[in-house]
Amino acid sequence: MITLTSEMLNGYMSDFFWPFVRILALFSTAPLFSEKQTPKKFRIALAFLITALVAPGLPQSHVPLFSLIAFWVLLQQILIGTILGLSMQLAFASVRHAGEVIGLQMGLSFATFVDPSGGPNMPILARIFNMLTMLLFMVFDGHLWLLSILVDTFYVVPIGNQTFNSLGLLTLVQSGGTIFINGMMLAMPLITLLLVLNLSLGILNRMTPQLSVFVVGFPLTLTIGMLALSMIMPALPVFTERVFSDTFNRITLILQQLVS
Repeated sequence: MITLTSEMLNGYMSDFFWPFVRILALFSTAPLFSEKQTPKKFRIALAFLITALVAPGLPQSHVPLFSLIAFWVLLQQILIGTILGLSMQLAFASVRHAGEVIGLQMGLSFATFVDPSGGPNMPILARIFNMLTMLLFMVFDGHLWLLSILVDTFYVVPIGNQTFNSLGLLTLVQSGGTIFINGMMLAMPLITLLLVLNLSLGILNRMTPQLSVFVVGFPLTLTIGMLALSMIMPALPVFTERVFSDTFNRITLILQQLVS
């Protein structure tokens, strides 16, 4: 006959609750999982299912739920899951930034609409780039890699009453600069082409003042921009694969610095 004491029950609840909090924090901030179209009940149920699958193989936490250090451990689990999710959001933000800059140069900055994932006034090109990046993220099994890194965090940053090194948080903040670096790398070919086009239109306007640049410039800029955009689209999978790889490496560095 199997006997279940209160101490054993508290231990089982503790071993399940702390991983559940970290996984749910990831799902609340990571791309693909944190989309507003995804119901909250589905997000919680998915976190519960994954926790039930991975919790038996994780190291025991030995942190009681009803104790003085439980609140601090709870904040730690939320912080770790949020760091993973926000770090992954940087890759998508860089692609959206490229779409915003390209749309601005093409004269499509006024073409905005409500987007649940990117914000209330997201340019249409940024929305298209974000959707393509989301599809490529699933094609490259990025969501599976993210879950694998999440499980590894329970060994790198085990559940317990420990202090974090601020160097890891500093690295996360400094990683925000990759949004502009990667975004401009993707948008630079079109920006250069459209800049040369605008300079040519300016010279043409000085040579023939009778020609209205506002009448000719907008459709010409839009047409050439669309053609150039179709030419750089084959490079988007290679670019996003590199960005995802750099992001995963950066996440690993942040986790190592947290416990160093």
